[in-house]
Amino acid sequence: MNWSSFKYLAHQGLHSLRANRLMTVASIGVLTACLILTGIAGLFGANINSLVAYLGDQNETVVYLETDLTEEQIAQVDTAIRSMTGIASVTYMSKDAVLETYKGYMGDSASLWDGFEGSENPFMANYRVVLEDLSDLDAKVAELEAIPGVAQVNPPTELAGVFLGIQKAVNIAAWSLVVVLVVVSVVVISNTIRLTVFSRRKEINIMKYVGATNGFIRMPFFVEGMTSGFISGCIASAAVLGGYALVLYFSARKLSGLWATVIGASLLPMGQVWYWVVGGFILFGVLIGSLGTAISVRKHLKV
Repeated sequence: MNWSSFKYLAHQGLHSLRANRLMTVASIGVLTACLILTGIAGLFGANINSLVAYLGDQNETVVYLETDLTEEQIAQVDTAIRSMTGIASVTYMSKDAVLETYKGYMGDSASLWDGFEGSENPFMANYRVVLEDLSDLDAKVAELEAIPGVAQVNPPTELAGVFLGIQKAVNIAAWSLVVVLVVVSVVVISNTIRLTVFSRRKEINIMKYVGATNGFIRMPFFVEGMTSGFISGCIASAAVLGGYALVLYFSARKLSGLWATVIGASLLPMGQVWYWVVGGFILFGVLIGSLGTAISVRKHLKV
């Protein structure tokens, strides 16, 4: 197909959009609504994953050491823990450091702990280990327990199970919604193109009689579907990013205390999501428009 033919067919597709304004507006409106809902589901799922990752970083697995270890043995345990894969951070707490931590909790009554200093210290030296992925918790606990010199491992098993359960449920719900919306979008675009094909059936018959190929006839409809998808992607991007900007603004200005700390640390910043939203919506809209056109033309372009 030469350039002049392509320009002519593209112009015909754009002309069809203008000629069928009502169906075009309806198609763009429904596809935009589907994209917005898809974007909300995607951003919600991404931020839930970020929240779970943040909360997971705050939950440490405590590795208690045996009380009679020498400095050399402690060093060997230290090397073994730090050489493990999947470990985000490792912090050593000596017996004295643990005692000082508990004294800090007591505030003005910290002097009550003074009698436990030195050889009377009842606490055990330990390592505070943070995993990169909470789903590896059981395997990493087994590795830690196998290290010589480790007396006990205290993992946040219940909290990890809750976090991973929430993450899995949100991901399943988000992807299920995306699949449903994709099907709805394809059906809407297909019906719009189907009506356009039906309204232009005489013109298509004439084109077939004078020798026009199926590709030549299909091209304007592809342009129509892709253009509708592109416009929908742009509108949906502006709506979703505008709403997300408001969420970020109010979370930074209106929340306080623990909620401000947790939400502020876990919400994905605009700089990390805008290009995914814009690029994803436009590509998604164009692909859905093309797919809807292909299905409609394949089934109904029989003249």
